[in-house]
Amino acid sequence: MEQNAPDKANLPRVLGVMSVIGIVMGTMIGSGIFIVPASIAAGLKSPILMLAVWVAGGLLTFFGALSLSELGAAFPQAGGMYVYLKEAYGPLTGFLFGWALFLVIDSGTIATLAVGFSTKYLPYFVKLSPLEAKAAAVALIAFLCTVNIFGVKRGALLQNVLTSIKFAALAGLCVTVFVFAKGNAANFVSPAPGRFSMGLVGKFGVALVAALWAYKGWESSSFSSGELRNPTRDLPLGIFIGTALVITLYILANLAYLYAFPAGTIAGSARVAADAMNFAIGPVGASLIAFIILFSISGAANGHCLTSPRVYFAMARDGLFFRKLAEVHPKFLTPHFAIIALGVWSAFLSLTGTFEQLYTYVIFGLWIFMGLTITAVIVLRRKRPGLQRPYRTWGYPVTPVLFILSAVFISVNTVINQFKQSMAGLLIILLGVPAYLYWNNKRRE
Repeated sequence: MEQNAPDKANLPRVLGVMSVIGIVMGTMIGSGIFIVPASIAAGLKSPILMLAVWVAGGLLTFFGALSLSELGAAFPQAGGMYVYLKEAYGPLTGFLFGWALFLVIDSGTIATLAVGFSTKYLPYFVKLSPLEAKAAAVALIAFLCTVNIFGVKRGALLQNVLTSIKFAALAGLCVTVFVFAKGNAANFVSPAPGRFSMGLVGKFGVALVAALWAYKGWESSSFSSGELRNPTRDLPLGIFIGTALVITLYILANLAYLYAFPAGTIAGSARVAADAMNFAIGPVGASLIAFIILFSISGAANGHCLTSPRVYFAMARDGLFFRKLAEVHPKFLTPHFAIIALGVWSAFLSLTGTFEQLYTYVIFGLWIFMGLTITAVIVLRRKRPGLQRPYRTWGYPVTPVLFILSAVFISVNTVINQFKQSMAGLLIILLGVPAYLYWNNKRRE
């Protein structure tokens, strides 16, 4: 059988490099770039430090992307990080990642985005009661899951459209502010950073955590490796291009915000992008940005609906999750039960958890496994030196080590500053151990 001939028992290889770029950019550009700059400005107060945080976060993100690409090219199959963790550390670690991804990480991300969609930006246009806001969040999740059940090409097409809209809009925001706003270039350097102190280092670290949250999402592209026509080429290339474009766009956006407003004003703005557009071209600009953010959030949520079910599909194929989730739809050739399961659980979280609680659970759970995944590059270099690696990490071992250190820092920082929520996230992960033992025993039987 040809590599990309549809097989009803497997997922068809029909996606190309543009789909990878769409997934990477679409899942990275969510609500973070519109929300996070205010918290970073409030903590650091200096525009030079603010921009340094975005540059440092971008470099660490790119280092992680370089390392993930080596693993993706070596293991071009559905499941991505689940497969890499399983190969490096054994099936229990891979299972715990998939377990956490389902219960907290991606389901929590989708729920967080849906709640942000219905409570923070949709009310800009339509007044909603608390019940109506919950219904809107659930409706968004249901719509995205339905599109992705009807075919991976449809899900990828929706992703590419939403990504194109928000990329063009964010680029347009930068151009509009620089051309039409009567800004001040002095905002780029004033006020100057304070004297070096451990307190300043701590504030920079907290700001870096927030920036890395805004950069989150590039890792999701690996989950769909099993549906790429040429995964050994398209996955690394798509990750490189997608992350580089987002990093550039984020830095330009922050320069535009600073051109329009001094750091102190940004710190007090709940909707800095809308305020910048309002300053540049009036109220119509603010309304346009709020409308675009709805597309941006939808695209980020769709990226997770498109990719995450492939992890549960791979786990079920290994006999380590509900058997139904291993099934492929006979007509649409998608892991439909895995998509439905993710949608139902994400909707449940959106109805029961607050925006901030879900955010904390996602951050803590994700970065533990992100650190382990990039460490797998080093582990597998030693454990399986003969493994075919069509792409090898540039800058090895410095680039993966720097990313690993950032992942450890974020995890420790989250524990220190949000201990109870972090322990709740850790408990959810550890509950996967008895679940793994149950499914593993069933598999042996």
